[in-house]
This record gives sequence, structure tokens and C-alpha cells, in this order.
Amino acid sequence: MAKILNVQNLKKSYSSGSKKLTVLQDINFDIDEKETFAIVGPSGSGKTTLLGLCAGLDEADSGDIELCGTRLNDLNEDQRALLRNRKVGFVFQDFQLIPTLTALENVAVPLELRGDKDAVKIGKELLVKVGLGDRFDHYPSQLSGGEQQRVALARAFCNKPEILFADEPTGNLDEETGKKVVDLLIELNKESGTTLVIVTHDLELAQKTQRILRLKGGRILETRKV
Repeated sequence: MAKILNVQNLKKSYSSGSKKLTVLQDINFDIDEKETFAIVGPSGSGKTTLLGLCAGLDEADSGDIELCGTRLNDLNEDQRALLRNRKVGFVFQDFQLIPTLTALENVAVPLELRGDKDAVKIGKELLVKVGLGDRFDHYPSQLSGGEQQRVALARAFCNKPEILFADEPTGNLDEETGKKVVDLLIELNKESGTTLVIVTHDLELAQKTQRILRLKGGRILETRKV
């Protein structure tokens, strides 16, 4: 099986005043194409930082990351943005929908920006798939948290990403709504054959993936199959 993500000897630190805070060190792992993978650990263990580095949203101090067959270290910011636009999907804890756009526009606009003539059709199909066929013209403020996250899921899958990064996708949802969103995420993922990487503190959610990486204090404690 080909590797879609390969991380070697990753280190990341931040400056805080005169101090240097090391957030991640000695990080080594890889993920197969179409694999579902969870990154877990206590708050402050470096989960979100690691996700940002793997997705090319931030740069490491040292180490190598290969994403979708491309070495991120060799790319400038514009090239990394282009790679994300073409091959990567995102789901965030706080939904990140554009408040002035309707549900349909939030899903279709990324496709329209890429020149896809079927943007609206694809957007409608995805919203129907996530159970929002009657919410096309609703703005984010008119939707519940669970509905907003379902719009975000539809948007994440709209460009048929090779890999999808989900950062605490149920973090802002109540337990029952969170479970529904997770089931939907897993179902959409299976259907589209996307590689799924989830950062979560929810061990029940992590157990639904094929492999779990456990972080503590910026280091990997273990990587195990579920």
C-alpha cells in the first residue's frame, strides 16, 4: 500500500519571550492511502500543531514531511496552498463557515473558485447526502451547531480530497450530535475512499479508526492498530 503521509524526525518549537518552548520532537510515523488514523493525547500535547504541520499550514523547525507524494519542505507557501486546494480537505472544531454565504454557497464556492462548472450541482448532492437537502438557502446563523458541522463536512469532501484532516470535529457539539457527525464523517470517508486523519481527545471516536497515535508532552507514546 502506498504511503500518503510520511513524517520523519519532526521537531517544532515556539518562542515565548526569551524562552523556547518545544512543542513536538522526534516525531516519526506514516499513513497508508485510504487509512483512517487518529491522533490522541491530553490538551497541550501537540496534536493540533502536528496536524497543521502535516497539512502544510505551518513549517517545522526540522524534519521531513511528504504529503500526497510531494515533499513539503521543497514548497513555498503558495505551492503548499495549491497542494492543499487540490488534494486536501479540512474539518475544524469551529466549523469555519462564511457567515454571509448560504449553506449551498459555502459548499459550492470553493469549487467555483477552481472553475468547476458543476459546483452548484455537486454542492446540492453533498448537502442532500449529509441530510441538509432542505437547508440550501439557510445561512450559518440559521443552522444549529450540528447542521453547521454537516455543511463543513460537505464542503470538506467537495473537492474529492485524497486526504482529509479533521481537528476535534465534535469538540463544539453535544454528545448525541457529535456521534451523528462522526458516523456521517466515517460513512462519507468510506464512500469516497479518502484517507482520514482525526485529531481528537474523544477515545470513542478514535476507536472508530484503524490506527491510533498517542502523543504526550510533544512525543509519541505509541502507535497501535485498533
